[in-house]
Amino acid sequence: MTDDPLGPLDPDFAASFRRDDRRPPCQLYLVSPLDVTGTFADRLARALDAGPVAAFQFRVKDVNQHDAARLAEPLMRICADRDVAFIVNDSASLAKRIGADGVHLGQDDGDPREARALLGPNVQIGVTCHDSRHLAMEAGDAGADYVAFGSFYPTVTKTVKHRPEPVILSWWSALFELPCVAIGGITPDNAAPLVAAGADFIAVSNAVWGGDEAAAIRSFGAVLG
Repeated sequence: MTDDPLGPLDPDFAASFRRDDRRPPCQLYLVSPLDVTGTFADRLARALDAGPVAAFQFRVKDVNQHDAARLAEPLMRICADRDVAFIVNDSASLAKRIGADGVHLGQDDGDPREARALLGPNVQIGVTCHDSRHLAMEAGDAGADYVAFGSFYPTVTKTVKHRPEPVILSWWSALFELPCVAIGGITPDNAAPLVAAGADFIAVSNAVWGGDEAAAIRSFGAVLG
């Protein structure tokens, strides 16, 4: 658990929270598997054609920037053809190199201000904030375009060190206009409480790529309405 200087949230906050109808409906934020070789481009196209997806995050590890750019190119075209934002995970320099729509920064991936200076005013910058309201407010002050909280559920995608309660989404969306993303082990079966709690986006990976991607996208669409 993150040592949040703001302390714990009032448990009664969740009970009194009502999602603001003036905020756009919750949308799907799709995260790639680590392996995007082989037939993955075809799978991505099939997923994006199955239902609404707001953004796709390109997340590969232990790949040099030249190879990462080569892998990203066909996926960027697929996203661009479908008006889906293409977000690069971790690397502002790779986002700059390939002309991505955005970059998602972990807490160890650099300052959002430096990313903004490199990428310009029109590129989306997201920041992982784990279970910390303090980190989220710092990210907002640093010019982030969205903040991400998680992991809300157990996940096979990465080691889970932080487990926020859904009420953090309620608190954020009640106080700030900046969008928030819920991430971590989200499936069509467990997404609804996070939507009700105020998530503007739900980020999903294995729930889509671990099986029939088109069916999964349709199932999420039914939950998001």
